[in-house]
Amino acid sequence: MATIRQFGYQVSKDRQIDYDNNSRNLIRKVLEKEPSLNNCISCGTCAATCSAALYTDFSLRRLILLVRRGETESLKKETAKCMLCGKCQLVCPRGVSTRHLILQIRYQLQESGQKTEF
Repeated sequence: MATIRQFGYQVSKDRQIDYDNNSRNLIRKVLEKEPSLNNCISCGTCAATCSAALYTDFSLRRLILLVRRGETESLKKETAKCMLCGKCQLVCPRGVSTRHLILQIRYQLQESGQKTEF
């Protein structure tokens, strides 16, 4: 019987996003309270002025992407990094109320019974 030789390669776990397992309830609830999220075009102006990004790996663009995808586990860690300084809201060309958005995300995460880090 032939033996299988190991050549140093292995099968990696796929990195695709499984939208079927992600909950879309969070984005619906956040959009009810903060409809300006629909105006976001992910231009990155908010990320360029972020004070928290100077000291952490926080990105408001990533936070909005996680909300839209429904990835609540990563979202809990990401929202805790925001200092709510409001610079992003001042420079947003589309008028997204980013501070209220982040507060709503935090609130909805707490309402859903998930333990948060803030």
